[in-house]
Amino acid sequence: MENYSPAPDLLKDRIILVTGAGDGIGRTAALSYAQHGATVILLGRTVTKLEKVYDEIRESGAPEAIIHPMDLQNASAEDYKILGDNILEQCGRLDGLLHNAAVLGPRTPLQFYPVDSWMQLMQVNVNAPFMMTRALLPALQAAPEASVIFTSSSVGRKGRAYWGGYSVSKFAVEGLMQVLADELRQTSAIRVNSIDPGATRTAMRKAAYPAEDPSTLKGPEDLMPLYLYVMGSDSKSVTGQALNA
Repeated sequence: MENYSPAPDLLKDRIILVTGAGDGIGRTAALSYAQHGATVILLGRTVTKLEKVYDEIRESGAPEAIIHPMDLQNASAEDYKILGDNILEQCGRLDGLLHNAAVLGPRTPLQFYPVDSWMQLMQVNVNAPFMMTRALLPALQAAPEASVIFTSSSVGRKGRAYWGGYSVSKFAVEGLMQVLADELRQTSAIRVNSIDPGATRTAMRKAAYPAEDPSTLKGPEDLMPLYLYVMGSDSKSVTGQALNA
């Protein structure tokens, strides 16, 4: 997708929700979607980070964003229902959903993996995307066409020692993507795919590989051709695919 050149108005008048929008890939995707015409719903845990992204979007002249603080660790099914109801009431539909938020958790043998850490990680990385997608489906179905993107990982496609809950959670995300894509393929105009961003200069990557030279990695902005392609109409025939950035 490096050679993909999105139209400047690729996402004009679209409503797109991005989780983990405060920094890293989520922040860059939110800015990129806004710069291509979308009204972006910035969802994350840290309000100050979301406000900074909101200000960047406003200063760029893009459509004004919407801030929706949410702690995925503690959010209930009712919280997600309220989110879905509010989007339908205020926006009438949802054209896109990027599941970007995730936690890394400890990297340790499964034999010694803390049970509390496992449960917390599954809540953020698996249960939250399931509950959110379930609650937002009515808004997604109200759109002429819609795109749902799950964020995967190489360790969610081939298990790797010591990656524990994170690896298992990304396998679950791939399964969630495949099941949902198959269910919606013939019954809606919603397409569902996953993206493995690969080695990218983010805080999570630094935590996982503290000795790595970040200057050797691609930045989140380098991923945006693929993130724009999958979110926009140019990919409307693509669904159920595990894509690599």
